[in-house]
Amino acid sequence: MKKHIPNALTCCNLLCGCLGIVFCLENKNVPPAYFVWVAGIFDFFDGFAARWLKVTSPIGKELDSLADMVSFGLLPSLVMYKMIGATTDTIYLPYVAFMIAVCAALRLAIFNVDETQHDSFKGLNTPANTLFITGLAFITGEIGTFLNHPWVLIGITIIFSLLMVSRVSILAFKFKDFSWTNNKLRFTFLACAVLLLLLLGKSAISLVILMYIAFSLAAGALKLEV
Repeated sequence: MKKHIPNALTCCNLLCGCLGIVFCLENKNVPPAYFVWVAGIFDFFDGFAARWLKVTSPIGKELDSLADMVSFGLLPSLVMYKMIGATTDTIYLPYVAFMIAVCAALRLAIFNVDETQHDSFKGLNTPANTLFITGLAFITGEIGTFLNHPWVLIGITIIFSLLMVSRVSILAFKFKDFSWTNNKLRFTFLACAVLLLLLLGKSAISLVILMYIAFSLAAGALKLEV
């Protein structure tokens, strides 16, 4: 039975993505970000379970990418599509949001054939991109007002889409163990992220992802192992 556990977790990730899409399309009061959070948890633990149980398989790898395409490709595109649509009367402008889905598909395809992405990612991973996009809805105040402009949202869409298909080294949370020695950078980032979330709550989600990118870039510049 244990060989089916990782794939079952991946299917739960896919289900969360499907539910998030439905809630987004039907304008439910539950933010899509909630489904993204749960999908991200399943996405983390399916890979961890596969490595821990030593039951990795080509099918599991492909299934993971297919699930991610829904939860972290199509879902954030729809969220951004509705966000841009709410700020402009231009009919075709919101369709720029689907650049996220296109670049997410490219990102996942590249990841599946690139054997160098073990301890770090090349390009921003799709879950982090989705957390940033869906987290924008929780930002209020002057920054929230600034974000409530179609060209700002389009700029974010283009920049983060290109980040996904870039070759920038990004820290990966592929824990082989939980020792401090092998995970210094990961634990340091997680501690900073938890602190921000405790101080700012849900409005810190997008800021945490920006910190994640900055943290990875700084580690690369200092030639620290990521």
